Amino acid sequence: MSESKRGFAAMNAELQRQIASQGGKAAHEKGTAHEFTSEEARAAGRKGGEAVSQNREHMAEIGRKGAEARSQATGGEGRSRKSRSGSHEQHVKASEHPQQG
Repeated sequence: MSESKRGFAAMNAELQRQIASQGGKAAHEKGTAHEFTSEEARAAGRKGGEAVSQNREHMAEIGRKGAEARSQATGGEGRSRKSRSGSHEQHVKASEHPQQG
């Protein structure tokens, strides 16, 4: 037996948004709306991030999309920075003693 949607759930997404928006405005006018403090917002974001990061498949998809976007932005060259040879110490030493030319 399939459950049919009734009431608010049966409305299209745009109508649901309009009604929800009206409710939010009314709550603010009445003074009963909850406004998050920065600490509450931080805690909520942390909790959501922890929940999302538990889904390894979802995180892998995010990584793939990021790599694809970077590849498109750099013309398929991967990282936008040029690779360089030599150790960190060699680069520091070279920057301390620029070549005269």
